[in-house]
Amino acid sequence: MASQEPTWNWQRPEWPIFTWDAEALKDAEARFLHRAGLFQGALRHMGDDDKDALTVEIISAEAYKTSEIEGEFLDRESLQSSLRRNFGLSSDERRVPPAEQGIADMMTALYRGHDRPLRDDTLFAWHRMIMGSRRDLRDIATYRTHPDPMQVVSGVAGRVSVHFEAPPSASMNAEMARFLAWFNSTGPASTRPLAPLARAGIAHLWFVCIHPFEDGNGRIGRAIAEQALSQALGRPTLIALSHAIETRRKGYYQALEDNNKALEITDWLVWFADTVLAAQERSQTLIDFVIEKTKFLDRLRGRVNERQMKALLRMLREGPDGFIGGLSAENYIRITGTSRATATRDLSDLVQIGAVTRTGRLKSTRYFLNVKSGGTA
Repeated sequence: MASQEPTWNWQRPEWPIFTWDAEALKDAEARFLHRAGLFQGALRHMGDDDKDALTVEIISAEAYKTSEIEGEFLDRESLQSSLRRNFGLSSDERRVPPAEQGIADMMTALYRGHDRPLRDDTLFAWHRMIMGSRRDLRDIATYRTHPDPMQVVSGVAGRVSVHFEAPPSASMNAEMARFLAWFNSTGPASTRPLAPLARAGIAHLWFVCIHPFEDGNGRIGRAIAEQALSQALGRPTLIALSHAIETRRKGYYQALEDNNKALEITDWLVWFADTVLAAQERSQTLIDFVIEKTKFLDRLRGRVNERQMKALLRMLREGPDGFIGGLSAENYIRITGTSRATATRDLSDLVQIGAVTRTGRLKSTRYFLNVKSGGTA
């Protein structure tokens, strides 16, 4: 009787020996290193305050987006407040909810420990940070032990589609020992270094195929990819990887599913490399925004009142994308607590000095920051 063809990649006898076409990644690898150099050069022209602002902006956006990919929507201001405290910067005294504090702590640990070997206790610490407040999980800060199959599914009862089934829990220690040994032996200072994008892409795919934790595998898997990229550069990447993945979320899950049955993974690595390059573009946009924001505020110093500055700073916290759909008069009233007549006058003044641009009429009027073009302020 013929043996059944394996369904999943880890069931194949050659697991986990992945293969890929390195030539297909050659151009992307070169572009990644080139852009990383340009980014680092731009940082050298920023003051310490602007560097701190950029660091918090990128890390908090990553924390928000890596959670959003998993369907968890966090409070941005709580994330930023927690991160500012973690980095010893001034912040408000708000009480930060456990979910926001946990992911902020994990991202801080990733930033500070990017150059360290990846070990079980590193992953357990990260898992405790993001899952420590959960009461519905059997295993926290340890690999899963439940006897049931670990499956990625969709659909409703009676019509469930299984997109992937991970190795059984009983094999987690052995699977992770093999994965960690590979990761730590393929870094830039190791005996058999891999190119940055290939190593990060393989690490992410391999980790999520093992799916070692009861929950949180996606967030930790993306953190591992960022650690691999940081190690290649010798510094934290400050790359908007989760932002880029979230904007391509459907393609992300499809790419993972398309590459969980075989061990030839060129398609996955090409997709992943393109996403990393998009993440670098996003990070460059953020650094440009921080530089322009400083110039913008310098031009307006002494020309706006306290209410106007409060509204502008609130808009600036949304980053280069700004308020979705623009700022309305109602938004301005809520932010400043002022009257409608004063809001109308304040907003007209901001348009006049070139701080914001105006579109629409009457109730459809919206205001947008004039940061990128600089305006006439």
